[in-house]
Amino acid sequence: MTAPLVVFDLDGTLVDTAPDLVSSLNHTIGTAGLEPVSYSDLTYLVGHGGQVMIRRAFELRGGHLSDDDLPAMVQVFVDHYGQGMPGASAPYPGLVAALDRLQQAGFHLAVCTNKMEGLARRLLDGLGLTQRFAAVTGGDTFAVRKPDAAHLLETVRLAGGNAARTVMVGDSLNDVLVARNAGVPSIGVPFGYSDVSIASLEPSHVIDSFDELHPELVESLIARAAAA
Repeated sequence: MTAPLVVFDLDGTLVDTAPDLVSSLNHTIGTAGLEPVSYSDLTYLVGHGGQVMIRRAFELRGGHLSDDDLPAMVQVFVDHYGQGMPGASAPYPGLVAALDRLQQAGFHLAVCTNKMEGLARRLLDGLGLTQRFAAVTGGDTFAVRKPDAAHLLETVRLAGGNAARTVMVGDSLNDVLVARNAGVPSIGVPFGYSDVSIASLEPSHVIDSFDELHPELVESLIARAAAA
């Protein structure tokens, strides 16, 4: 039987990246003379990839960003963000122990994020986490991205998994929706960057911290989905 696969979102789920995202985003919009955004703005800005984040930051600060100027702004962000990586970004409390538990139980792990794949890999490399994941896919890995089911299903395929033996873990609407669209159970975490409570998005299960992420929980969600 195929080993269970746990697929994680990255920003706001595996890693608290807020300090570095805000710093690099403010550097980027600052080159256009715009006022900085704050940590409280992240729930509106993050989750749909770098291009959307930059566009929304411009809108939030009353700036205009044309389609022609967007690639240059994205490059400014990527250069600044990449140079400082991993910066102040850090895994959430209890994460490493949870990954240990899952791997010791024979589970496989993967990452499915709307962050650019290159930046995701550099971040995971900098935190010493890359080797834990059988696949890492980003918002530019495929022609589609979360919440399109194909992003998650292709991640499962690259990780050598089976969607019927997979659970998605995330902090936002895109994570819950991509799991629902792919027919996969989801675990929501409340400490990320969602602008509404994770429970209100109705994932299959909510954990308050990674201390609650155990192999038995994953197996029970897979079994429940198979019986439904």
